[in-house]
Amino acid sequence: MAVAIQKPAMRFPTAFTILFAILLLAIGLTWLIPAGAYSKLAYLPDSHVLQITNPRGAVSTAPATQEALGRLNINIAIDKFVDGTIRKPIAIPGTYERLPQHPKGLGDVTVSMVKGTIEGADIIVFILVLGGLIGVVNRTGSFDAGLVVLAQKTRGKEFLFVALVCLVMTIGGTTCGLEEEAVAFYPVLVPLFLALGYDSIVCVGAIFLAASMGTTFSTINPFSVVIASNAAGITFTDGIGYRVFGCVVGGLAVIAYLYWYCKRIKADPSFSYTYEDREAFRARFLKSEHPGEVVPFTLRRKLILTLFVVAFPLMVWGVSAGGWWFPQMAASFLAIAIIIIFISGLSEKDAVDAFTHGASELVAVSLIIGLARGINLVMEQGMISDTLLAYASSLVAGMHGAVFAVGQMLVFCLLGFVVPSSSGLAVLSMPIMAPLADTVHIPRSVVVSAYNWGQYAMLYLAPTGLVLVTLQMLGIPFNKWVRFVLPMVGFVLVFGGLMLVAQVMML
Repeated sequence: MAVAIQKPAMRFPTAFTILFAILLLAIGLTWLIPAGAYSKLAYLPDSHVLQITNPRGAVSTAPATQEALGRLNINIAIDKFVDGTIRKPIAIPGTYERLPQHPKGLGDVTVSMVKGTIEGADIIVFILVLGGLIGVVNRTGSFDAGLVVLAQKTRGKEFLFVALVCLVMTIGGTTCGLEEEAVAFYPVLVPLFLALGYDSIVCVGAIFLAASMGTTFSTINPFSVVIASNAAGITFTDGIGYRVFGCVVGGLAVIAYLYWYCKRIKADPSFSYTYEDREAFRARFLKSEHPGEVVPFTLRRKLILTLFVVAFPLMVWGVSAGGWWFPQMAASFLAIAIIIIFISGLSEKDAVDAFTHGASELVAVSLIIGLARGINLVMEQGMISDTLLAYASSLVAGMHGAVFAVGQMLVFCLLGFVVPSSSGLAVLSMPIMAPLADTVHIPRSVVVSAYNWGQYAMLYLAPTGLVLVTLQMLGIPFNKWVRFVLPMVGFVLVFGGLMLVAQVMML
């Protein structure tokens, strides 16, 4: 009797392969899309002048006055440049020029990957230090002891913990743009979710999806809505009522969606979108430094966990109020790691081994960041990003009312793939897009809302953003995530579109 040979299951490409393919596509596009650029305006604080760089690289200066901005058709308060609110160069309306083609070649593949990694050094160091801190805490047995206590106290009300994490992440997203910083929470919260009986998708949903929903409907987030409003020449409080309402509805939508999913996998674990990877995932995140041993929750371990937890509200405070960025966050995590080492009772060799082992487990995540930034470098150096912006602005010019608002949202959705940075897209596009609202007699705050809701609908999916960093950290195939998140993307586009129409109709 013939024995059937079972073929190995086909697996979706890894994050590295997906980004490598996109990098090759970006290089190809530099040959196909016409090169072009806007003139860029930057403020030089040392000399207190405005520097204007035209598309061909010629540089001129102008006095840093409101009148000089007016002559350039830039409706932004000069104070926003002087006080550092707007730090990146902005595009000057009406200055787009076609330029000779700047195609990139195969030799730029590896060069862009290396340069992208260098540009992302700050966040890469932060991630490696985070991994080291987690490695030290894990070696002390504090995580093992804490998980036992958590499982005992949440029995029968597990989803309450999921909903609480969603609430915190949504608030963090809407107030201070909790995005890159959210990667710090995965190694901490994933074992907790697994101990409660959930899967890897729930972990990403409660952290990434909830934080992104909060950022989508930003209220006072300085890295998106505030800088976009400033670049549009309005105050960030314009239209804030709609954004607050949207944030509440969006946060509830995430919690409701996760409740439905959690209920299904509790009833039938095989419903999990990552069911075939569950054992490998649990072995990775629930591995114990003390296998088969009952680890008591001693005073020392309580103190270590307390110090570890304190690192995260400290990080959020530093970003939102202390002017911190990744170097300062990494330094604070490193300081806490050193304190924990001194009180842990670990030998010098055990402590160093634990730190380096923890850091090594996040090396792949760090390399993903460099590769993703390399793609953005190729498009910038190929001078096609501004061309896509100029074409996008021409698509919506001449539309009227609600059609214009929804069209803007869809345009920003596409631009979110090209420029996955919220602040980067704001300063690049708002001086171009916001004045178009004046021509159709609607407030510029509508364009800011369209930017928020459109760009972030794309960033739930865009491989050039943080998605693949998150999925690589948790070992989740990209296609599994797409299956899970598509309903939420549809929700943002439909709900956001209705909100935009409501803003226009209620004028």
